[in-house]
Amino acid sequence: MSNFLAGKRALILGVASNRSIAYGIAKCMHEHGAELAFTYQGDKLKPRVEKFAGQLNSSLCFPCDVSDDANIEQMFTELDKHWDKFDILVHAIAYAPGDMLEGDFLTNMNKNGFLQAQDISVYSFASLAKHAQPRLNPKGSLLTLSYLGAERVVPNYNVMGVAKAGLEASVRYLASDLGPSDIRVNAISAGPIKTLAASGIRDFKKNLKLNEQVTPLRKTVSIEEVGHSASFLCSDLASGITGEILYVDAGYHIVGLPALSE
Repeated sequence: MSNFLAGKRALILGVASNRSIAYGIAKCMHEHGAELAFTYQGDKLKPRVEKFAGQLNSSLCFPCDVSDDANIEQMFTELDKHWDKFDILVHAIAYAPGDMLEGDFLTNMNKNGFLQAQDISVYSFASLAKHAQPRLNPKGSLLTLSYLGAERVVPNYNVMGVAKAGLEASVRYLASDLGPSDIRVNAISAGPIKTLAASGIRDFKKNLKLNEQVTPLRKTVSIEEVGHSASFLCSDLASGITGEILYVDAGYHIVGLPALSE
């Protein structure tokens, strides 16, 4: 396999299991030659993330609660003890209260849950970018994860769709701000994948089945397919791409109306 990330250092935030998109990205970046570091939230996840890190030839795991700016700064201070500079930051973090990911948007919306979704899913990316900027090498890259619910109504996605819309806008503004420093900012809008995070969305299995039936490729995508796309976007092969939302969804986003059986 081509080592087009050889010599690159990547900080991965959001690995929760070996079925998570973040893990797929980390695995592929490792296969393409990158050196990795990881974060985890809370002691419960620490052994699991340390295990995954070890499998990917890394011993760098740091606690980080992205809802706390001071905690983010502390994480980077610890990372500074190992890396003077790095090249890639992957933000694979999102959260909304479970009771807001079912039914309709208006009925289940409340202020605290709305603000929490914005804080963890959107603001955290900008905060991480701000702290990472002086630590990133030229030709550095920031990557986050979005979903089609950012621009179209997806049943039960609700407040997370609003958050992802804000996240995609943040990608564009950050790309503009960081471009003069030769740092690129992009997002991948992945199709639905059976992950721990996705399991909190009501009727998610129906969403998966629909995608398999109507995507041009007649399938759902894998975490490895997202991982390879992420590796490309964060490599020098994509040096002319920034502010982009790359769809890795087997073509679902181009479908206006699925073929109807007679």
